Amino acid sequence: MVSKINEWFGIPALASEHGELLDHMLGFVHWFMVVLFVGWSAYLVYVLCRFRAKRNPQADYHGVRGHTTTHLEIGVVIVEAILLLGFAFPLWARQADEYPTGPDVLRMRALGEKFLWNFQYSGNDKMLGVNDPKFFNPNAGNPVGIDAHDPNGKDDFVSPTLKLPVGRPVIIDVSSKDVIHNLALVPMRAAQDATPGVRAHMWFKPVKTGTWDIICGQLCGPGHAQMKAVLEVVEQKDFDEWSKGQSEGAKKRSSEAAAAGKAPAH
Repeated sequence: MVSKINEWFGIPALASEHGELLDHMLGFVHWFMVVLFVGWSAYLVYVLCRFRAKRNPQADYHGVRGHTTTHLEIGVVIVEAILLLGFAFPLWARQADEYPTGPDVLRMRALGEKFLWNFQYSGNDKMLGVNDPKFFNPNAGNPVGIDAHDPNGKDDFVSPTLKLPVGRPVIIDVSSKDVIHNLALVPMRAAQDATPGVRAHMWFKPVKTGTWDIICGQLCGPGHAQMKAVLEVVEQKDFDEWSKGQSEGAKKRSSEAAAAGKAPAH
């Protein structure tokens, strides 16, 4: 019943492991807001009728003498404290304490700019190459600034689509080329500001396959509404095939560019 109200408000389907607790908290907040809305609306109607000028021709300058409103306000504070201590803190602690490690973790980068996203994958060697703003060269196929001299980056590839395998934890380092953006993955119940010069990160574990829109959650300029990308969660086998092909293509282009004395295109 708690999650039912989320559906009524059009919250997208949940697709991450940690999102269940967040949705439960969100549903609780929605029901709490409904109760407050109905309660305070009823109280407003009562006050307008009870203290209308026709019934009270002479103004009363002493105001309310009871403590009902004080008790109500204390009750609201208690409920808010329960939400904070019972839901928000445990969720934050879980994200901080259960930070994923091990070979099963997929590490990657997301780089925002006006008005698009690019995603860097580690390739077949599972090692992300170094990237640096001085190597930004979209015209040469290197929009995220991968260092051509870093051996770990020779098989890295870049995609405008965030394609992920289901059932594996994902860590995304998030940054920006120009202004503050926000990588908002609503089905994963995850979002992270992309700030120039700052390497922030986010992590989650997809538990459902599907395709969704990625939006920018931070007003970033006149093209903000068009700053979209695609989030696609697929089976592990499909991801491995796609990643292998992309990585081999990137490595081949790096070798050809190195032989020709040019900066490689990723």
